[in-house]
Amino acid sequence: MDMQRFLRHLFTTRAAVRRHFPPASLQAIEAAIVESERGHRGEIRFVIEPALEPAQLIAGMTPRERALEVFSELRIWDTEENSGVLIYVLHADHAIEIVADRGIHGAAGQQTWERIAADMERTFAKGEHGAGALRGIASVTAELRRHLPRKGGDADELPNEVTVL
Repeated sequence: MDMQRFLRHLFTTRAAVRRHFPPASLQAIEAAIVESERGHRGEIRFVIEPALEPAQLIAGMTPRERALEVFSELRIWDTEENSGVLIYVLHADHAIEIVADRGIHGAAGQQTWERIAADMERTFAKGEHGAGALRGIASVTAELRRHLPRKGGDADELPNEVTVL
């Protein structure tokens, strides 16, 4: 087990998330998701987790494994066209994972999601968390508009607010 990682997770709290994502930033992210979903048939969820639990760390859980777990727990897969996209931020690891359901993943490809996540991580590293989140949403939006353009009358199937676990 990586002791530095363990300690980083142990001491990363919701207060750290609030410092990097204040209420105004969370509201801007939610508004960007609402606006995004007006232009395509996809569904975006933005989730921030301060840190993993000690048992998860001891088991060696990776940010990707946790993102897949959150994708399932929040039922992001449960959309009409299998078009849900999770943008997952594991704050203690400075990691971003994007998990897309099969209705969009195959069309966009894993490299697309990895590129968007890496761009967000670079922006976060500069201390620009709100801007990085909005850039990520804009990039995901572009992919969803390209592959799943709006047909009209599409239902909003998943919550748009940011979830802080």
